[in-house]
Amino acid sequence: MNQKSGLPSNTSILQDFNTESRRLNVLQTRALELGISLDSLPKHLAIIMDGNGRWAKKKGLARLLGHREGYRTLRSVLLNASELGIEYLTVYAFSAENWRRPEDEVAGLMKLIETAARDELRAMHQNNVRIHVAGRIDQVPEGLRKALIHGIETTKSNTGITFTLAINYGGRAEIVDAVKQIVKSGVEAESVSEDLISSFMYNPEHPEPDLMVRTAGEMRWSNFLIWQSAYCELYVTEVPWPEFNADELLKGVLTFQQRTRKFGAVVE
Repeated sequence: MNQKSGLPSNTSILQDFNTESRRLNVLQTRALELGISLDSLPKHLAIIMDGNGRWAKKKGLARLLGHREGYRTLRSVLLNASELGIEYLTVYAFSAENWRRPEDEVAGLMKLIETAARDELRAMHQNNVRIHVAGRIDQVPEGLRKALIHGIETTKSNTGITFTLAINYGGRAEIVDAVKQIVKSGVEAESVSEDLISSFMYNPEHPEPDLMVRTAGEMRWSNFLIWQSAYCELYVTEVPWPEFNADELLKGVLTFQQRTRKFGAVVE
């Protein structure tokens, strides 16, 4: 404090600034430099991780090697999203339609997801990640199902980012499953509402996604979170999933913040 003026000295201002800066991690500091507001981040980020196979083919590799590289990318992106301050991350790991792929590729994917679920659990638990799943996991191989359930139980009390793997998932299938449960519960037709249907979704406690990122340039929703994403902002990048990184994540968030979300209303 400058005793003559009663104002903070330049030295104390600098010290306060440095103290505040130390509270930010490297990624948050980069975000601020790009003009991203840490107070207006998407609360729930959903990602369609597309392009693994094409990335591998371009490099003369087997498709499964592309999926392995995509797994490494997912590990990094989960950490990046958590460091940035995003509260929910949901990724499309295996769709209900993916069973139509070659048998060896499907088997390899199931084993890769199971191995990742087991190998990464300790690190995710230590980083306060809470694991959820979405999809008909009763239909996936037993080893994978057990690994997913173990991850959910182990991390259920964690308070950091909620990481949801959509496995054997389809948006239409989720709606069908919700309707079946509503019918079984004996709800009268006059009582059915949007809020009621939402309450029967796989993870009704999750907020609806604010931002949907799709890699590899495809302009399709691909049956992913189609009920929850009615007013979700879509960001498509040409970058294939194995090459997606923190810079690409920040680009998506910056684009999201530059848009005006109207939710059907008129914004003057």
